[in-house]
Amino acid sequence: MRLVSTSSDALPTGTFHLNSPYGRRAVGLSIAAAVGGFLFGFDSSVVNGAVESIQSDFSLNSFVTGLVVAVALLGCAAGAMLAGNLADHWGRLKVMFLGAIMFFVSSVGAGLAFSVWDLALWRVVGGLGIGIASVVAPAYIAEVAPRQIRGSLASLQQLAITIGIFAALLSDAVLEGAAGGPDNVLWFGLEAWRWMFVVGVVPAAVYGILAFTVPESPRFLITKGRTDEARAVFSRLVPPVDLEKTMNELTTAIETDRKNAGVSIRGKALGLQPIVWIGIILSVFQQFVGINVIFYYSTSLWNSVGMTNAPVISVFTSVTNVLVTLIAIFLVDRVGRKPILLTGSVLMTLSLGTMALAFMFAEGSGSDVTLPGAWGPIALVAANLFVVGFGASWGPLVWVLLGEIFPSRIRGKALGVAAGAQWIANFVITMTFPVMSTWSLPLTYGMYAAFAALSFVFVVWKIPETKGMELEQTETLFAPKVKA
Repeated sequence: MRLVSTSSDALPTGTFHLNSPYGRRAVGLSIAAAVGGFLFGFDSSVVNGAVESIQSDFSLNSFVTGLVVAVALLGCAAGAMLAGNLADHWGRLKVMFLGAIMFFVSSVGAGLAFSVWDLALWRVVGGLGIGIASVVAPAYIAEVAPRQIRGSLASLQQLAITIGIFAALLSDAVLEGAAGGPDNVLWFGLEAWRWMFVVGVVPAAVYGILAFTVPESPRFLITKGRTDEARAVFSRLVPPVDLEKTMNELTTAIETDRKNAGVSIRGKALGLQPIVWIGIILSVFQQFVGINVIFYYSTSLWNSVGMTNAPVISVFTSVTNVLVTLIAIFLVDRVGRKPILLTGSVLMTLSLGTMALAFMFAEGSGSDVTLPGAWGPIALVAANLFVVGFGASWGPLVWVLLGEIFPSRIRGKALGVAAGAQWIANFVITMTFPVMSTWSLPLTYGMYAAFAALSFVFVVWKIPETKGMELEQTETLFAPKVKA
């Protein structure tokens, strides 16, 4: 991902800049598409404030509680796998609208759920919509963004995810505060925890409306032979001096993709090419450090250790996540990928290790524990330092690397596999945390710390620096070395 153009991208002075009409239009379209990322983040964390109420209202054990929280991720994985083909057949906008409708219906259904099983069903439906949005939104941004600002606009997706997490946790806290507790009735005979799901109809409706107001992707239009329409869209996004070059480059890229449509990612390394495994392992490490435990279960966690205003603490943590993501976007092309990843791994290892140590002194058993003395504040600080370490490094930078390391001939398929691995890893961590935390919180956080330490070793061993390189150059860094 590049935040500045290279010399080969240069245009005559004054023909393009971010504050020009072309730049403002591109930013506007990218923000509209990034609402899909907002939905992704919102859905990821809205369950946070409702977990304890769901568990008590439906009399669930730890295993089923984890299943209800995590099952949406299976829908996400399925939606992500379907999105590409649907977008190629129907167009980006229709698929964006489909994702919005599914999340809208899911929000209402989850809020009115009468049993744990229909709640799980609505969570899966919402996951399908989020999975669709998670693929179509960044694809649309990449296809409408002028090359001079493509890197910075692509970063909007990750930023929107973090803002969605913040919005979900903030709305949870506000609704709980208004009702005096998540189990108390708020409006129309529905408890506050149900309204936490229902408010998801607002961003879903916004996303659905935006799907009717933005133009179709020029890439899709060209693939369908609607070249004049694509040129009309690009004429509002790039200066006239760059219009034909942009059209020609896109047409060439589409033809190349068609030629590579039958290329396989299979190889000799356990059935896949080695570079695909590197992408998979990066994705798995991103989730196995346990970041989503903070955003799915933090309110329950802080309540269980005697923290007052646990929802407010969760909101503060989400704000921290937004701010450090901005820092990562600013530094990635200045400092480089590898130093930031290594620094993040060290900070995550230390903070998770500190949390494991703090919970060794917990009083009580199972999930009913308290942290005596200073250990409660120490665990809280460590958790937020963990979010800083992740949000400023492994959160956004894994997506940067996944976009850079795969050869163009297999990029689409390899990205799909790596993203699928990420959803599955997310599901495993989310599903197992309630059971593992009941068994042993020190062991749980110690395991996450071990994965963070292993992520450091993996980056040192397998990930070269790709800062400032064209995609064609970065591909060669991961190619097998041929002996003379």
